[in-house]
Amino acid sequence: MDFVTLVGVGLLTGVTTVLFGFGGGFVAVPVVVWADAALGADAMRVATATSALVMVVNAGFATVVTPRRVLFALRGSGRLLLLLAFGASAGALATRLASDDLAHWAFIAYVALTIADLLLRPGFLRPHAPVERESVDPRPLPSAFGAPIGAVAAFLGVGGSVMTVPAMRRAGHTMRVATALANPLTLAIALPATVVSLGVAAVPAAANAQVHLVGLIDLRAASALLLGALPVIAVLRRRPPRIPDRAHAWAYVALLGMVTVAMLLLA
Repeated sequence: MDFVTLVGVGLLTGVTTVLFGFGGGFVAVPVVVWADAALGADAMRVATATSALVMVVNAGFATVVTPRRVLFALRGSGRLLLLLAFGASAGALATRLASDDLAHWAFIAYVALTIADLLLRPGFLRPHAPVERESVDPRPLPSAFGAPIGAVAAFLGVGGSVMTVPAMRRAGHTMRVATALANPLTLAIALPATVVSLGVAAVPAAANAQVHLVGLIDLRAASALLLGALPVIAVLRRRPPRIPDRAHAWAYVALLGMVTVAMLLLA
């Protein structure tokens, strides 16, 4: 996959960061697996590490440009953020021990189960109470969820938004607020995961495949994705599209479905 194509995909990661709180992880993982297919069994490991770096920058930038009144909903969530970071460190270390096939199929299984949960269980597509205005009053995500969310998100390279957005949605937030709050939570997960990935020796297959890695991170792919994503984040945060809440929720599920299909095709 050439650099220009990766920049084009980066535009999509910028859209998903703002509209869905993904930070780019769900898009970046299958794309980097495809771009670095020459690494063979190590492609998934490199993809999750590269995804973590992309999410650090995207989620960090999106958080900075998010209105303070929205971020105020996370007040008192210091313990949650610490547990997310702790879990993410453990999950990133676990990727060193797991086989590529395990990580790949775990990614597919996790997203497929999430889609089933969102479709079948009330509270996401069918809120318990009508959501008609942007409110930051509902309760924040319970801190007890921090460590397991961080561990699973870092292991799969997904950033955690696929868990945090549905949880905050069911807590009473609109999709617009839930996806905005997912970015600082993603940052708490992706930062320690990136640090761990940078400290790991590059995979031996990289030299033969002519993929230049820093630790487990493909900086060329990460740079291209970020080059496309950051301008989109800046524009969409300044002029956010007005999407009906229910349509926004359905679009979230549809994107998860597209990512699952992409990963199945790469299996």
